Amino acid sequence: PARYFDTKTTEPISFFLSGLEELLAWQPNSNDDFNISAVPLAKRQPLLHSKRPRTLVCHDMRGGYLEDRFIQGSATRNPYVFYHWRYIDIFVYFSHHTVTIPPVVWTNAAHRNGVSVLGTFITEWTDGEKLCEAFLAGGEEAYSAVAKQLARIAQHYRFDGWLVNIENTLSAAAVGNLAPFLRDLTAQVHSAVPGGLVIWYDSVLQDGTLRWQNELNEENRVYFDACDGLFTNYNWKEEQLQHTRRLAGPRHADVYVGVDVFARGDVIGGGFDTDKSLRLIRQHSLSAAIFAPGWVYEHLGEENFLQNENRFWGLLAEYLPTHSICTLPLATSFSLGMGTSRFLDGKDEESGPWYDLSVQEIQPLYPEHQGRLSTSCCLQDAWCGGSSLRLQGTIPPGEESVAVRLFSLQMPAPPKLFLTLLYKLEGPQPDDFTVALEVTTWDSGTCLEGNPTSLPEPNGRHHPRFLPAPPPGLAKLLAACHHGSHGWTSRCYELALQDCSLRDLSVIVSRQEPSPEETSFTCLLGEVRVLDTASVAASPPQVHSVTASQLWWQ
Repeated sequence: PARYFDTKTTEPISFFLSGLEELLAWQPNSNDDFNISAVPLAKRQPLLHSKRPRTLVCHDMRGGYLEDRFIQGSATRNPYVFYHWRYIDIFVYFSHHTVTIPPVVWTNAAHRNGVSVLGTFITEWTDGEKLCEAFLAGGEEAYSAVAKQLARIAQHYRFDGWLVNIENTLSAAAVGNLAPFLRDLTAQVHSAVPGGLVIWYDSVLQDGTLRWQNELNEENRVYFDACDGLFTNYNWKEEQLQHTRRLAGPRHADVYVGVDVFARGDVIGGGFDTDKSLRLIRQHSLSAAIFAPGWVYEHLGEENFLQNENRFWGLLAEYLPTHSICTLPLATSFSLGMGTSRFLDGKDEESGPWYDLSVQEIQPLYPEHQGRLSTSCCLQDAWCGGSSLRLQGTIPPGEESVAVRLFSLQMPAPPKLFLTLLYKLEGPQPDDFTVALEVTTWDSGTCLEGNPTSLPEPNGRHHPRFLPAPPPGLAKLLAACHHGSHGWTSRCYELALQDCSLRDLSVIVSRQEPSPEETSFTCLLGEVRVLDTASVAASPPQVHSVTASQLWWQ
């Protein structure tokens, strides 16, 4: 069927639903097994429901369902990817179809990095008025059927909820049932999807007129009270932020103030000045909704996209609280889910462009220190997948080394850790440098519970002990410790800890000889792994009853 399979290639594709009939007729179907996310939402800290202001990204690009609709990837040159997951909380996939089901590749990539994914339920123009009249003016049975279907769809495809956007005027009968519908939808999503969310877009008022308020106020508060949050329109002024903060009270983090990166209308910031709007939003302790950050790709072009993307998010980093990983094992080859080649064990196995966000690996922090350090993606060389992580920087005169923070961690340290690192030094004198891992910890007693907006400074810096060869029980798993290849160096480490919590994982680049001059370095990271020795040594669970379906031979 054309809904589930591309008519040209027969490959499975992601899809949307148009209109009320398609929504109400939707049933799970064996043809759409490919669309079910295979990656559970990874745990992270702080939790989504903490009081810390959050960051939502609303992805709206050229109508949606572009190359990202191909569930098993495509040979796309210079595709759009998002990888600053450590800096955001919620990812919304937006399009103008009635029911936008997020393409499963996005759900997989976001979940692997601990980010919740929402689809969009939208009605607009005169067709929207008719649609709303049909299900809202029809009474409880009609709107409850819609709420139930939306909750079932999120549960079935394993994404995390909905942005609801009613962009048309409503009759008195329809608007009377809007808040009850939102309450019903929110309750159904909460019960069907663990950690599920429903967010309302600032559009229709309580009297049914369509008038964007650019704030939380008495005209739209009834909808904010009926669900998990409000996403405001983009044309706000600072006094509206003050008013919103006052009215939201303890729920201030549930207001996502809209920022249009394309800067349409009378807005503050946009483009590379988006930090101006974020600064104001954060001064009032509100959450932010960054709309269409694909501006970087659409407006500035595909050619230097990765460079421009790092610049865009680097400018915002000060206003984007980051997230910690709180489970082991942590293993990543930094692949973006795209490339100009596919690499395996450092060797270019297959040249040619490819794009598959489902295989994007866990993404690190991307620290930038003007002139001193930059972190970026390298597509030209990788250990595994399509890219490696390039660290470029300088070691200042008189200093021995530079630390590059890759991940913040927040979990009790197991008694013993194994760590592996694959790297490659580039530049004229690679032998002038050494590369190693550093783990920072704090004593368990100083661990802050509750509202972890600021964490105590680490009180332990550990340089794991280098192992010339992996211990016998782990030799198979850690085969990479024996050898790097194709110019990659492989290192294996062990670290024993007691009564402390893990805080940061960093890479240290050091000079072999002290120098009064500044020294530049370029280092590619191909893979990092942090493993709890006890769980690695245990034998893996047996897998039973494997079935294969939807086989197609070509």
